[in-house]
Amino acid sequence: MTVFHFFNCAILTFGPHAVYYSATPLSEYDTLGTSVKAALVYLGTALVKLVCLATFLKVSENDSFDPSQEFLKALIGFIDVAGLYFALTQLTHRNISQNHKFQAVGLGWAFADSVLHRLAPLWVGARGLEFTWDYILQGIEANANLACSIGNPILFYLCHLLSLRKSIYMTMALVNIG
Repeated sequence: MTVFHFFNCAILTFGPHAVYYSATPLSEYDTLGTSVKAALVYLGTALVKLVCLATFLKVSENDSFDPSQEFLKALIGFIDVAGLYFALTQLTHRNISQNHKFQAVGLGWAFADSVLHRLAPLWVGARGLEFTWDYILQGIEANANLACSIGNPILFYLCHLLSLRKSIYMTMALVNIG
């Protein structure tokens, strides 16, 4: 029964990514390479964020508010925005339209996030002896993250289409991080 629970939770967590890829025109335009490149960029940005968090932030012994530490956390959060910008502008994309490029980058970004943050806890915990709702909720959270991760590149695309000033990009990034 535990293997059944594990497979249900794994399908709930990773299945919508495959359904989105096959249900949209992404599969017709063969954008899997773009999604894989975006996933690799996400893994790189996650590694850089991990190193920056471990290097520059100190562990406080009490729960006091330190503005400098919070400012550093916000700056480190911009690494995701920079990685997404790199994935959208600097990676080579084979003969696909802008709409499909942004969808493929968002899908790769969301899948890498799901694998990185949810695969190990799912593998260890969902095969346990007791049934728990935590892993089902984790799968639902992955679905919401899929929608947000596809929405972020589309926001960049819309700002690029409207040719907004660079200050608008920074404001949008601040809203996106918060």
